[in-house]
Amino acid sequence: MKVLLKSASYLFHPLWMPFAGTLIYFLVSPRFFPEEVVKAKILAISIMTIFIPVVYFFMLKTLGKVTDHYMREIRERKWPLLFYAGLDFVVLKYVLNVFDYPELYYFFFGIMISVLLNLLLLFLKLKASLHMTGLGGLMLFLIFLSIHFNLNLIYTISFLVAITGLTASSRLYYEAHNLNELAIGLLVGFIPQVALAFYWL
Repeated sequence: MKVLLKSASYLFHPLWMPFAGTLIYFLVSPRFFPEEVVKAKILAISIMTIFIPVVYFFMLKTLGKVTDHYMREIRERKWPLLFYAGLDFVVLKYVLNVFDYPELYYFFFGIMISVLLNLLLLFLKLKASLHMTGLGGLMLFLIFLSIHFNLNLIYTISFLVAITGLTASSRLYYEAHNLNELAIGLLVGFIPQVALAFYWL
């Protein structure tokens, strides 16, 4: 059980959520996209939301600005979140556009807002769970996609709900967060996706 709980924190790390949402979107969307375009978008988004943040994290760790990937201290989270918000802006500006990929565009817009909300909470001395923010945002995006395209994604959504519970249990077990921080993290992931869904749903 300990191995399962520890694995959840790595396998369902918030860095994976934007990429997961992108991949699922292109897999389930009934719209036609040229294969070359899909590959290019997925590659660009994986570089911007996974590879560059990982390199930035190791740079901060080398400089002594963060201790580990959990970033338990509030001060350790500020620069990574600000940097990640900037990367989301680059994705919105140069990788996606609202006309060809409205659902995905607003998903990433919601992610950027969630990141900025988490950054704002840090200045209020509140450390929300980034794992819950990422999973919560992805969960609502899939629910809205299923409604928008009239798709049956019940198994995928149910799996994501179970994974969210497992990850929350993992964060509690390893004392990375308390219940309030987990709940706030979920809300921070939920609210932007709900608000922006009105523009595309």
